Amino acid sequence: MRTLDNIISDRGSKYAVSGAPCRSEDEAKALVKQLCRKKKFAKATHNTWGLLLDSGPIKNDDGESGAGMVILRMLDREGLTDHLVVVTRWYGGKHLGGDRFRHVQDAVRQYLDTL
Repeated sequence: MRTLDNIISDRGSKYAVSGAPCRSEDEAKALVKQLCRKKKFAKATHNTWGLLLDSGPIKNDDGESGAGMVILRMLDREGLTDHLVVVTRWYGGKHLGGDRFRHVQDAVRQYLDTL
């Protein structure tokens, strides 16, 4: 799994983005579990993810309501299927409001630019 760490920082919150080829929901869950074996990611406030499969979209907001849909929309625009993207956030103590969606979008864009 490729990870871009400490890519965005805002009001104490920090973001990372990770991704890997993936062909099923079970594989996605296993990849997220593998990511969380790293203590830093296990302690994150949110590990939100999205995956587009031929059978349909799969997402997990992990408490960051709406973030999974942002990831799915970006994957759909890119036409990227069978590839898991995980956006990780460490909450910094201040609410970000709608800016959190912009940060998720920026994180995914940075990841997609590396492909």
